[in-house]
Amino acid sequence: MNYSPDRKEPDDFSLVLGGPLFHFFIRARLTTGTLDLLKRRVIAISLFAWLPLLVISVLSGNAVGGAIKVPFFYDVDAHVRFLVALPLLLVAELVVHQRMRRIVRQFVERGIVPPPSLTAFEAIIGSAMRLRNSVAIEVSLIILVLTVGHYLWLSQALDSATWYAAIVDGHRHSSPAGYWYAYVSIPVFQFLLLRWYFRIFIWARALWQVSRLDLHLVPTHPDRAAGLGFLGASAAAFMPLLLSQGALLAGNIASHIFYAGETLLDFKPEIVAAVVFLLLLVLGPLCVFAPRLAQAKRQGLLEYGALASRYVEGFDQKWLRGGAPLDEPLVGTGDIQSLNDLAGSFEVVKSMRPFPFGKNVVLQTAIAALAPLLPLTLTMISLEEIVKRLFAILL
Repeated sequence: MNYSPDRKEPDDFSLVLGGPLFHFFIRARLTTGTLDLLKRRVIAISLFAWLPLLVISVLSGNAVGGAIKVPFFYDVDAHVRFLVALPLLLVAELVVHQRMRRIVRQFVERGIVPPPSLTAFEAIIGSAMRLRNSVAIEVSLIILVLTVGHYLWLSQALDSATWYAAIVDGHRHSSPAGYWYAYVSIPVFQFLLLRWYFRIFIWARALWQVSRLDLHLVPTHPDRAAGLGFLGASAAAFMPLLLSQGALLAGNIASHIFYAGETLLDFKPEIVAAVVFLLLLVLGPLCVFAPRLAQAKRQGLLEYGALASRYVEGFDQKWLRGGAPLDEPLVGTGDIQSLNDLAGSFEVVKSMRPFPFGKNVVLQTAIAALAPLLPLTLTMISLEEIVKRLFAILL
């Protein structure tokens, strides 16, 4: 592999500290070089997207009622998008920055990247940081949001009179608030979201490059992942992002339930697809190590199998075929304990996972994605009925 001479230390790794928008936030005093001022950033950006919609809707008479079907105050999708999902995208920056740096450091601290591969590893980090700082990429994301993103949002909008658009002769006509919504608020949210997807691409690319290095993997490591089990903790770092995506889906579904006459069960395919997508988004990058883990397992089974054969042959000759000295008792000998330890090591190799994460991580990730949808179950069954059933179970 050919790497740029521009190398970075593991502590330099960050998916967040860089890029044109980050430097703009620093100049606007919305953040610092260490991602301080989170509350200021959340309040400023959320209000920039949401507050003008409130003010213009109130001035236009579309905030509470009137002839429209969905007034501003009743648009669950808009409120969840800008007051819940968007802040969570910003909170995710701080969480990911703090946790992912420690995770990347583990490659070196645990000796998984041995000294001969350290130069290439540092080059991978440098390449990832340059890609994160790309001006061209963020400009491309803006163009994508204003073209494809705008079209996708229009395709999902409600086909009824709302605070942001009226339907006249089958055509949608934006209200004054609708123009800010369509050309400022929605693009801001979509840009921040696509920027996160790009950061995950950088993470996946870096992991793929690391997986091609000459790594020191130990098949008997107790994490059942040859020492790579620490990578499963990266899923927890992305929890705010998962909650944001779940909240976005919940808000969109809620609008269709309340104003389009649909039910939660009508969205089962979308919910399943969203959960699968988010699982792949967060855990998919870790799967690049599957071939290396499979190779380590095969090699471990061969090597420890051969070691076990030699040891049990010696044990058999010594204790069952009369090879042990007459004055050496079987009870209390270390040979039996060593035999047991060897069996345990072989069992660890045999039970190695194909991925550097377990079922619990998959379950926790799915729960985080689905959690924002739980309130929508009240549209199918009343809170009173839920409480009665809980009391019936507990009592």
